[in-house]
Amino acid sequence: MNPAHKEQTRFWQASALGDTEMLHARYFQQRFAPHVHEGYVITIIESGAQRFWHRGSEHLAPVGSMVLINPDELHTGAKASEDGWRYRGFYPDSERITGVLDELELKRDGLPRFDASVLHDPQLAKAFSWLHCSAEHGASALEQQTAWREAVLLLVQRHARAGEARTPGNEPCAVARAKELMDNRLAYPPSLEELATAVNLSPFHFARVFRQATGLPPHAWLKQRRLSRARELLKNDCLPFNVAFALGFSDQSHLNRQFKQAYGVTPGEYRRACTH
Repeated sequence: MNPAHKEQTRFWQASALGDTEMLHARYFQQRFAPHVHEGYVITIIESGAQRFWHRGSEHLAPVGSMVLINPDELHTGAKASEDGWRYRGFYPDSERITGVLDELELKRDGLPRFDASVLHDPQLAKAFSWLHCSAEHGASALEQQTAWREAVLLLVQRHARAGEARTPGNEPCAVARAKELMDNRLAYPPSLEELATAVNLSPFHFARVFRQATGLPPHAWLKQRRLSRARELLKNDCLPFNVAFALGFSDQSHLNRQFKQAYGVTPGEYRRACTH
């Protein structure tokens, strides 16, 4: 095998998503023998193409497509070209899928079943790929849990003939309480599930209520509050390093990136302009 063609895998459990198993892999020689999973398989092909046997026939999953396997369905997996394939995979227990539907009180008859082995749905693939990248790079539980519910709802409604979710109502007290909780915990934000429990709503219903009221999902609102608070601290001559630490940014470069994206200048430039 060409030394440049080195297979790479990263496997982990996403604690924010109920320890859902995740895999980011680049394969050239790997051949999966016929096997089953107790839960679902949801993968996004990032490059190359995969060939696999499923439900009695061969399937081809090209770049940009998604592979979807229901629980306990026998399948294989191998490269479809010499270039192999790279993909991001989710392996959620059934409860991770059904729980989202139950939160929204969507009627269902047993487990959702998906008819297609290969999906060609760019918007859905983008949603799951973004979520996977976020989990891999340590995004907050609040962000991951919200994105998971939105992606699963989109998947089920488009490809498993689920019912429509009820329209989120107006819950001003719940939204105000959630804002207060996040404001008080900018450095260590609560998860979506913690916020929902605090306001006595199901997690997904709360997320939709919050978005309707503010125009933003909870994690994006939190990001804006962090940046607003960062400006206040910088105006008071706090060093960017201390600001990043105080507000829960992973490091100063994380603060720098988000601050410049929002305001067009670095925290250091902003501090100097406001204090000199």
